[in-house]
Amino acid sequence: MSGTLYRGLKQGLLTTWTLGKVIFPITLIVTILQFTPALPWVINLLEPVMGLLGLSGEAAVPLVLGNVLNLYAGIAAIISFDFTVKEVFIMAVMLSFSHNLFVESAVASKVGVKWWVIVSVRVGLALLSAVLINLLWNGGAQAAQYGFISVEEAVPNGWWEIAFHGMETAAIAIVQLALIVIPLMIIMQVMREKGWLNALSNLLAPFMKVLGMNKNTSMTMVAGLTIGLAYGAGLMIQAVKEDGVSKKDMYLALIFLVSCHAVVEDTLIFIPLGIPVWPLLLIRLTTAILLTMAISIIMNKMEKRRKDAANEHSYNTI
Repeated sequence: MSGTLYRGLKQGLLTTWTLGKVIFPITLIVTILQFTPALPWVINLLEPVMGLLGLSGEAAVPLVLGNVLNLYAGIAAIISFDFTVKEVFIMAVMLSFSHNLFVESAVASKVGVKWWVIVSVRVGLALLSAVLINLLWNGGAQAAQYGFISVEEAVPNGWWEIAFHGMETAAIAIVQLALIVIPLMIIMQVMREKGWLNALSNLLAPFMKVLGMNKNTSMTMVAGLTIGLAYGAGLMIQAVKEDGVSKKDMYLALIFLVSCHAVVEDTLIFIPLGIPVWPLLLIRLTTAILLTMAISIIMNKMEKRRKDAANEHSYNTI
């Protein structure tokens, strides 16, 4: 048993190091940028686009902060303004699809999926969902009533304080990563060597088949659905190495997870905004399932065409 724990601890430390090299510099840079003219410039640039999404110009603030930082920053910005229920719901759906883009996309790309694919899917889903909700929902014109949450936060004064704040935020992110990833890797090592992972994979096999993936992708899906892309990436990386997850299955798994990950936390976090969260969860799950199935069908057809072309070429050559 001690050997299993050692191997799990070693894997956890290696994974923390691998992900930390991505998370630390990006978190540091983005945290510092929020105190420079860069973010206000981006926000002003996006304000004219907000009207096309059914949002007022101020909505650019939470959308930008949510995408470059995290959901908490986006929500803190939302409750700083007076929005309608419809505007808050649109922003909640957009941010559920697309948030923390730099860190989560960079970390997820460590699995082998191109970062621009991840970003394109997430941003595309966010924009499409906003347009559809704006066109299809005529209600929600009343003012949003927020819960008892505070947005007060000390603002760093001067470049040294800003730099220190950035270093502190990045360091905390790494500590949080280690506290989650290391125990998780130890648990996964125990489950793997006890044969419990195979049992779980068999249990989830029918769902994986519906989505066009093999059952060995199940742990990747469980990790992403429960703890999110950034923290779940450790399990994804290990799954690719040890479970023989194919590149096609990993692409499909990431397509599903960029649409719908950390379903419990990322859904409950919107409750203080006073909007119904069940529609939010259903929109994410339905979108993830349908999108993954559609892309799986397209990939299978493309693969079949390549095989048919290769067979025809071999026949003609003979």
